Amino acid sequence: MNRVKVICDNGHTFYKSSNCRTCPTCEKKNKPTAGFLMSLAAPARRALEKAGINSIELLSQTSEAELLKLHGFGPTSIPKLRQELLKHNLDFKEIN
Repeated sequence: MNRVKVICDNGHTFYKSSNCRTCPTCEKKNKPTAGFLMSLAAPARRALEKAGINSIELLSQTSEAELLKLHGFGPTSIPKLRQELLKHNLDFKEIN
């Protein structure tokens, strides 16, 4: 595995073996401490943030199929999000 030294915009040095240039130090600092996004792995969280899904209400307006199309979002995140939706008496958008 070929690892490449990378320096992020904030000056953190880290090594990556993939094309993903996400800084692990910055990622830890950006992890939410409250809300539905805190239960997700970083790739799934970034996928939702990039899609503009940053509230439980917006999540409820999205179907499971739409979520699974997002780059970085996988099926293991669906049950976690379903639990968060149920806490607010909400569910994923139904597709007819």
